[in-house]
Amino acid sequence: MNSNSTVISVSRSANHRVVLTSISLLLSACATSIPSHKADGFSFLETTIDDVHAAIKDQTIDCESITNGFLGRIKKYDEISNLNSIIYINPNAIKKAQALDKKYQKTKTMQSLHCVPVILKDNFDTADMPTEAGSIALSGSIPPDDAYMVKKLRQADAIIIAKSNMGEWAFSPYNTISSTHGETRNAYDLSRVPAGSSGGTASAIAANFGVIGMGSDTGNSIRGPASHLALVGVRSTIGVTSRDGMVPLLLNRDVGGPLMRTVYDTARVFNVIAGYDPADPDTKSYANHKVDDYAAHLTRDGLSGVRLGVLRQIYDSNTADKRILAVFDQALKDLKSSGSIIVDPITIPNFEELVKATGFCSRFRHDINNYLKTLANNTDVKALEDIVEQKKFRPENNGAMKWAMSTGVDIKPTDQDPPCIDVEGDPRRKALLTAVVTTMDSLKLDALIYPSWSNPPRKIGDSESPHGNNSPVIAPHSGQPAITVPMGYVDNNLPLGLQILGRPFSEEKLFRYAYAYEQATHHRKPPLLFP
Repeated sequence: MNSNSTVISVSRSANHRVVLTSISLLLSACATSIPSHKADGFSFLETTIDDVHAAIKDQTIDCESITNGFLGRIKKYDEISNLNSIIYINPNAIKKAQALDKKYQKTKTMQSLHCVPVILKDNFDTADMPTEAGSIALSGSIPPDDAYMVKKLRQADAIIIAKSNMGEWAFSPYNTISSTHGETRNAYDLSRVPAGSSGGTASAIAANFGVIGMGSDTGNSIRGPASHLALVGVRSTIGVTSRDGMVPLLLNRDVGGPLMRTVYDTARVFNVIAGYDPADPDTKSYANHKVDDYAAHLTRDGLSGVRLGVLRQIYDSNTADKRILAVFDQALKDLKSSGSIIVDPITIPNFEELVKATGFCSRFRHDINNYLKTLANNTDVKALEDIVEQKKFRPENNGAMKWAMSTGVDIKPTDQDPPCIDVEGDPRRKALLTAVVTTMDSLKLDALIYPSWSNPPRKIGDSESPHGNNSPVIAPHSGQPAITVPMGYVDNNLPLGLQILGRPFSEEKLFRYAYAYEQATHHRKPPLLFP
């Protein structure tokens, strides 16, 4: 199902502002035909987990009405704006909400995510909805069971209300275009990209179509879109969360996680999805790093005495947007005012050579073939070669498909030269991790900081302007965790993100630092096009 059949298109001509104004007026007019952004005192704008729970406890509104309200925003705003963030509405969402209302009336108790609306990226398996990974090759494919993280969200009584658009097979970090449902736009400026490949989730959560957004990050695909949409996005250490039931891109770098409007809510969702899963052997490592409550120690003074190293090496100063660097410099002042010690700049020896030596290796063919086997007879494609032979992919991804097919069908990642495996087993990745951590240790740094992007979101259709994508440079290769948090805006409207990178398994500290910065600055504001 694609609910986005709008005839409105966004001009990239001199009339762009007129078109956006027209769309804004149409959105305002539509507000009279759907449930108000406030229903019986409950606001659907910038809603938090606590807002949902408090309203139900106070009998301000019930779960069914909350769910209907968010679905109403999706059904009207997403279509008329041509945002194109949502591709499928869960037909069972209202039934789940009604069941939760009965449960609460009987027990007066709530699970941690009771009635909280979730929007899932299209690469999370759901047994009750199609999972297509943005590809026509999987059109209509319904997996046999839920992904691990989806199971955990449902067990916490969250409601999966919709699935969001994504870049086909998660190939592109710069835009979000599927071969099933087309292109998603940036909720802050419909003429611009939301980054990729979790852009559908990011634009949907930014536009207040749900409370919890779930995405995946192989290179930048949680943190990149989160930064472009004034959201919090976290890439965890591999092994903290399970990848079971996620359509893979490169399994030795894939991570799933939340894109949210607040750090506190991000940490609370992380409490639910982090943990050991026998179906993902890498999560065995979490046993030695388990955290009971990632939200327990979030305080406004969480940056006091924290040593932060400014990694200016990560961006190209010749192409970086000077306005963004100015905002970043202001962020450094705000961090210092919040009690942190800024070490500016820091230098990682041989940084450029180390980064160049850890380029992505091709294991997509191996990983996607294994995933397709889990679908049994649910699809017409059984292997990547079927997809290529039947040309079931966007022509623009021809190069990526050739790259994937260049690895022999019988070649396992461990047999590649060098092996395409985890950080500990790959000397290239291990060398980068060692260099970064050794530098942090020598300077007694708690984390590194840099702009998530050093250039603003590109215009739709622009593949030539500098992108300034800093998220893929370290974390996916070194296996370190990183979080992005809203840092400000350029042109009064285009969001920017501050990225904080920590040592492996330091997610709890990253949440603490990001929360203190967020509370000191309050940069997050909703997009004006979605009133």
